[in-house]
Amino acid sequence: MALLSFPVVFQSKRYRGSVGPDKVREFRGAMAGRGDKGLLITTGTFTPDASREATREGVPQIDLIDGDRLCDLLLEHRLGAKIVTSVVVDQGFLETLDKGS
Repeated sequence: MALLSFPVVFQSKRYRGSVGPDKVREFRGAMAGRGDKGLLITTGTFTPDASREATREGVPQIDLIDGDRLCDLLLEHRLGAKIVTSVVVDQGFLETLDKGS
């Protein structure tokens, strides 16, 4: 049994900045004839023009997942990510307390 009932092509990009519409168009060209829908994932963000290009009418649709959404999905589905909180004590502050006594 397949996870999805139609072919989906995906690509992931490791970016610190923003992914523009040119990358969405390149991906769409690469997926031609391979799938009915695309999924483009980045560790960065997508520009507004990239979002418009991904949902442009008359061409295969591409879902976009940016770094923040990717983290949310990994946490939600417990896939290799967890929230870790810690407290860091300022050593200089502690030393001022010792001098005051």
